[in-house]
Amino acid sequence: MSRIAIVALGARALCLATTSSALNAYPPLKTGANANAPTTSPSPAKGAAKAASKLSAADKAFMMNAAKGGMMEVEWGKLAAQNGQNADVKKFGNRMVTDHSKANSELMALAKEEGVSLPAAKSPGKWKSDKDYMDTMVKDHQADLAEFQKEAQSGTDPDLKAFAAKGAKMVSAHLKLAQETQSKLK
Repeated sequence: MSRIAIVALGARALCLATTSSALNAYPPLKTGANANAPTTSPSPAKGAAKAASKLSAADKAFMMNAAKGGMMEVEWGKLAAQNGQNADVKKFGNRMVTDHSKANSELMALAKEEGVSLPAAKSPGKWKSDKDYMDTMVKDHQADLAEFQKEAQSGTDPDLKAFAAKGAKMVSAHLKLAQETQSKLK
């Protein structure tokens, strides 16, 4: 229980640090993100170096890909919520911001605990169209679902496997919603 609390607290701190750089590039949306991050005790940092050595190359690669993808989902979701023409596309974009911000926070906390440095968010580019966005979201969530399921089944770190299993359920729900929204645009 205390490990989960420490992970959650670390996630909040990392989320705020990453979010502040993204907020400079994009106006904030009301997502319900955690605002006050309590400080964690120094004891997890001592164990972080040991934990990092336990992660396999595949686990680290999954963690990096999940971080890149999650941040991309948030940034593209913001664009969809702001620039989308269809109400369902805007709603989907907002859902991506909310759900992936939460998952990103959890992943950042786990990465900190494991001693892994995750990449920073990148600019999503320019908005093209609702259809282009939803086509991208369907393809992206199909690929992400396969990655999350693979990590949940064959990962070596129990905490990362649990994160992947939970994430696979979220990504599966997003894929279904993306396909439904995409079908409304045709």
